[in-house]
Amino acid sequence: MDVHLVDGTYELFRQYFGQPSRQAEDGEEIGAVRGVLQSLLGMLAEGATHVGVATDHVVESFRNDLWPGYKTGEGIDSQLRSQFEILETALEALGLKVWPMVELEADDALASAASVAAEDPAVGRVIICTLDKDLAQCVVGGRVVQLDRRKNVVTDEDGVWAKFGVAPRSIPDWLALVGDSADGFPGLAGWGKRSASVVLAHYGTFDAVPDDVAGWDLAVRDSLRGAASLAARLAEDREMAVLFRDLATLRRDPDLLDQVASLRWHGPNAGFEEVCRKLRAPGLVERAYSVATR
Repeated sequence: MDVHLVDGTYELFRQYFGQPSRQAEDGEEIGAVRGVLQSLLGMLAEGATHVGVATDHVVESFRNDLWPGYKTGEGIDSQLRSQFEILETALEALGLKVWPMVELEADDALASAASVAAEDPAVGRVIICTLDKDLAQCVVGGRVVQLDRRKNVVTDEDGVWAKFGVAPRSIPDWLALVGDSADGFPGLAGWGKRSASVVLAHYGTFDAVPDDVAGWDLAVRDSLRGAASLAARLAEDREMAVLFRDLATLRRDPDLLDQVASLRWHGPNAGFEEVCRKLRAPGLVERAYSVATR
């Protein structure tokens, strides 16, 4: 069996900007939630059996205490933000395992579940359904992979190397040097994707990179213009790089998933019909039961 782990927050954003607006009878916006349910029912209809969905119950997390510029919920459209909790209720009614995250983030939940599922010998593949580059650090060979559901493209460990130029374990270091605008930290001045990839492909982690460029591997030094300035910047801002790496490192909490069997989808719960009535999507009820009894 395969395990599918879904970033519910990403799916909600994707549907909000990709689906037409829909309102409940009370005027509340519900279009994105409808889109997510339709999308996940499509996944189940295609054969997914063990599915977990992580959501950001609140956007802020412990990382906001580490770095003042870390992403927040500020600027999120109110009609999108109002659907966060509606989505969690709808997913639970559909009968899916849901992790609504508060102190940690949805990405941390996905990393946690992936780690537990990968240890289960009954699991064939762990498929993390998100494009988020943070999750690339969880990829293991062809066993734990990322899936771009929109393009149906799977990224395994070779794919991580091809995309970032480093091994999955080096992704937090790579993000620390390059920065991550989506998460709100800038990386180190002067460092770019190529320089980070060249250095980390050789050293694995910036902890192993000498402060003095004279101590760098000759092939690495000669392949980069401005190697001396890069070394000086890293030496000067190493503490900042460590902080950024901490922000990019996903936390794994094994207590989030007790056993893979709990991810088995058995069909919608009794409250799903009422949820669909509020969403003005009665057709989803029939579809869900049809998929469950196939």
